[in-house]
Amino acid sequence: MRAWFFSENAYHLLPDPKEYDSIRVQLPNRYYDPKIGADLYHRFIDEWMIAEDLGLELMVNEHHQTATNLNPSGPIVMGVLARETRKARLLILGNPIANRREPVRVAEEMAMVDVYSRGRLECGFVRGVPYEISAGNHRPTRMMERFWEAHDLIVKAWTSHDGPFNWEGKHFHHRQVNIWPRPYQEPHPPIWITALSPSSARDVGAKGYVVACFLTGFDGTKAVFGAYRARRAELGVPPGAMDRFAYAALVYTGETDEEGYAGARKLMWYLESNKVPPQYTSPPGYHPLGATVNAMKGEYPGIFKLYKNPSLGPLMETGLVFAGNPDSVYRQIMKMYDSVGGFGHLLIMGQAGFLDHEETVKGMTMFCREVYPRLKDLRPVPR
Repeated sequence: MRAWFFSENAYHLLPDPKEYDSIRVQLPNRYYDPKIGADLYHRFIDEWMIAEDLGLELMVNEHHQTATNLNPSGPIVMGVLARETRKARLLILGNPIANRREPVRVAEEMAMVDVYSRGRLECGFVRGVPYEISAGNHRPTRMMERFWEAHDLIVKAWTSHDGPFNWEGKHFHHRQVNIWPRPYQEPHPPIWITALSPSSARDVGAKGYVVACFLTGFDGTKAVFGAYRARRAELGVPPGAMDRFAYAALVYTGETDEEGYAGARKLMWYLESNKVPPQYTSPPGYHPLGATVNAMKGEYPGIFKLYKNPSLGPLMETGLVFAGNPDSVYRQIMKMYDSVGGFGHLLIMGQAGFLDHEETVKGMTMFCREVYPRLKDLRPVPR
């Protein structure tokens, strides 16, 4: 198993939540202090560098018009890390290509990062979260159509080397596509795609890409991974090695359970602070009709109920948080691993909210020293 360190790079110094309606889209940026923000940017880069020194791979994501993530451009951060690091694999998870108006620009940016890093890029594509539809002036409908057409255009741009080609699709039109530079890796960087439902996992499985689940817990992850494997079986191709499956959770390893729990409670700021009204969580056309109706009724399925009033115990019980002393964290990860049929990548959200630099580094260090060596030796789960 490979472990990847990432942070949402949040700006956590906010007023009492009672003073604002939404942390996303409409929270006034007067609450943001650019001088403090500059310190945070450099701190987060420092922590990625420390993670590399400890033997972790690195993950970056992006969000827009929100205090929960100060990376409105994942490719810029990836460019910094591509130059400053030397050995870690660099995962961007990801590029919200259903919302990008120029997929060719994504192909160019990712090729450039791949060349800068001398072939260490892992390129993730994501649909994009509902909160950012109105903020980016995007269409919430037919997003998956745009997603897969953008994907096809990017892959063709990466793998075409004999001069310009023309693209006339349903959603994108380009007279001449001939990107410079081309990717360092052949035929292109490894592709990851997030999936939160079995239906989307089937499409990823058909392509054989890495499928990543983010805070989907035992049941949700098992359903996604199962759908991926089932689709592979329908096509008569191998079910996918462990390195085709990734799971993301909040993780904090302390010397004792109490220290691990204390760190995890600070990480939970990510869930506790995510105050968003329904007009942003469910723009018309983004979700299936049934899911939208249930949300309007207040009927949140499965783990989404936990997001309303998060507490550490239930989050750990459902596999959204792995926390405690090294043995406890290892057992929790193995419980998830065995439950879902195994996975080859653990995406560690190891910094959030008021977890300070020293605490963040200690959590990483304890994980790498006491937990990670055992995970590296895992063998495939018998099925």
